[in-house]
Amino acid sequence: MKPFIHDDFILQTETAKKLYHEAAADMPIMDYHCHLSPQEIAEDKTWETITDIWLGGDHYKWRAMRTNGEAEAYCTGDASDWEKFEAFVRTLENSYRNPLYHWSHLELSRYFGINEILTLDNARAVYDHCNELLKKPEFSARGLVKRSNVKLICTTDDPIDDLRWHKQIREDDSFDCVVLPAWRPDKAMAVDNPTVFGEYLEALAKVCDTDVTDYAGFMAALQERHDVFHAEGCRLSDHGLDRFFAEPTTEEEAAAIFSKVTTGTELTEEEVIAFKSRMMLEFGRMDHSKGWVQQFHVGALRNNNKRLFDLVGPDTGFDSIGDEPLGNDLSSFLDQLDSTNQLAPTILYNLNPRDNHLMATMIGNFQDGSRPGKMQWGSGWWFLDQKDGMEAQIEILSQLGLLSQFVGMLTDSRSFLSYTRHEYFRRILCNMLGNDIENGLLPHDLEPAKKMIRNICFNNAANYFEFGVAPVN
Repeated sequence: MKPFIHDDFILQTETAKKLYHEAAADMPIMDYHCHLSPQEIAEDKTWETITDIWLGGDHYKWRAMRTNGEAEAYCTGDASDWEKFEAFVRTLENSYRNPLYHWSHLELSRYFGINEILTLDNARAVYDHCNELLKKPEFSARGLVKRSNVKLICTTDDPIDDLRWHKQIREDDSFDCVVLPAWRPDKAMAVDNPTVFGEYLEALAKVCDTDVTDYAGFMAALQERHDVFHAEGCRLSDHGLDRFFAEPTTEEEAAAIFSKVTTGTELTEEEVIAFKSRMMLEFGRMDHSKGWVQQFHVGALRNNNKRLFDLVGPDTGFDSIGDEPLGNDLSSFLDQLDSTNQLAPTILYNLNPRDNHLMATMIGNFQDGSRPGKMQWGSGWWFLDQKDGMEAQIEILSQLGLLSQFVGMLTDSRSFLSYTRHEYFRRILCNMLGNDIENGLLPHDLEPAKKMIRNICFNNAANYFEFGVAPVN
């Protein structure tokens, strides 16, 4: 019997198989957005158990486990690694049609050589087998990156991060994957909570060795950090937003709001929106001035369960899709930057599938011919990072834009085993194109399709970002 994860997994036609195996399978990976730890890469982290590397920090798995009736002790709690693994296997057996079923078996196959279905019957044998393999050098953080054919990684970093781990990696000639920071200044906008914002200002002042007592000093400190990030190779920013902010706000108005919040005064909702709007404009101008790409991940409704948030903290599986309207503010924000010719190349990621067509048409409004695909609608993100989410994004982008200019997949993960997400995406892409060719919707000349696939897998990103990583033929 053919194993579940086999050479032609997801590929439904002979043409799809040809496209994948001849064009996509061997392409390298450019992981331009992820949440890997640069410290773990610098120190070449190793793991003792499959639970440690597979379940630690994985809120996707924790959500499913809770739904399967597993107690919090088996998710974020103090159960043993074996008990946590066994609890996940119980969940996986009940996960037909959940993307975890595909992702988990892909990871077991590609990294651990396990092609049988994971069940409670074989769980202990799989656990012991994986733990033994994790002792090998090729299962360290750097070993897994190398095995996955990753050429570049962009981590996600706050402006106050000292970037010492990136420096250490850059100066180490034994590791040939480029690891660069990406600027994530969300906390510099978070005036909703004066106490937390005040603590952030103190940290910013300390890292810049300066006073940050007024708006001018605040912006000077952020500009200094932006310059430091650029010197360390950063060429893109990322912003995690629940919505876009585009209320016209002058520098003087922003300064007055800054003065108010730094005295510990609660801001009105209108003042919060005004300040965030000004900061988004300032960050956009900074990025444009240095030729960076700006990314916006928008639409998450975070920390919905206060009881469990108080118990286990953020990023543990209590977030969902939000329904804040996007169109008007997004259009206004992009137009404010474009009106002064300061709109940097931009990648937009939505979390609510309701906004798919909005995003696909919005990017077309601001393409200006300055570079292919200057405005990008990013790959399916978070809750849309699965088979039907990817298929919908590819389908709609094809209809309303140019799929051929798409910069492709990213990992957006904290796990070194998640690089199979690129394989998953590539198989889906090749399957869709293969089906179209066999159905007569595209010419039966495979070379143009292969070229487009190679570009989407790697070359478009290599050309789009100014990382100095060359495309491959």
